[in-house]
Amino acid sequence: MAKSLVMAPEKCTSCLQCELACSFRHTGLFNPARSRIKVFELGHGERSSPYTCTQCAEAWCRQACPVDALARNPETGAIEVIEANCTGCRACAIACPYGTINLSTDTAKAVKCDLCSGDPQCVVACPTGAILFEDALGAAE
Repeated sequence: MAKSLVMAPEKCTSCLQCELACSFRHTGLFNPARSRIKVFELGHGERSSPYTCTQCAEAWCRQACPVDALARNPETGAIEVIEANCTGCRACAIACPYGTINLSTDTAKAVKCDLCSGDPQCVVACPTGAILFEDALGAAE
């Protein structure tokens, strides 16, 4: 069964460890601005919630891509960017209803959560259990 990230916002302390782990995994830098997971904060620390790509079954990003630069990984279920195909047109980012696809400032290509090849580092780094990696109900495709 495919697994997915599950967020427990009530456990999030806005420590940003998930963002740091993600950016380090993907860029080799501890830079939250380059993270593929973000912590959304309401009311200056009153409430926080991590959010990232939900790997939707509909995958509007994938449907919008004119060059087939997005594909679902059959092992992890993650929709991944095929960088060699990506032209940086932003159609995927515009189509994503959650705003979880961005363009890399280094490559001008799409970047999004790829579940770290099945070992999401945001989950490993979260000290409070606000991010879990669990069996998905109704796995996509």
